[in-house]
Amino acid sequence: MAVDPTGADMKAFLAEAPDQPVTMLNLLRFREGGRARYDEYVAHFRATATRFGAELVYFGYGHAPVVAEQGQDWDAVLLVSYPSRRAFSEMVRDPEYQKGTHLRSEALVEAVLQPTTPAG
Repeated sequence: MAVDPTGADMKAFLAEAPDQPVTMLNLLRFREGGRARYDEYVAHFRATATRFGAELVYFGYGHAPVVAEQGQDWDAVLLVSYPSRRAFSEMVRDPEYQKGTHLRSEALVEAVLQPTTPAG
């Protein structure tokens, strides 16, 4: 299961529209005991990501779904806005940010990281 973006993922992400503002949708499934580890990652993220213009818009834990097939529910949802795709990419490459990415990787068994832009 995918958790972290690859170099090829980031190259394709930047190729689309590097200066376009973007809100990243994070759908998260935790490992056993991963929720506490992810909370540590969020604290690290908050301390390092603001230098890149990142704004945590929403972070919430999932509950029993109203409509979903078996296995389609998520443990948590995170929305983060960035001034551009380039800003996201620069943050991901930043050595200070990278010091805490192991917390995210250790916390998750599966993730979706999907860029979104406003409709209309």
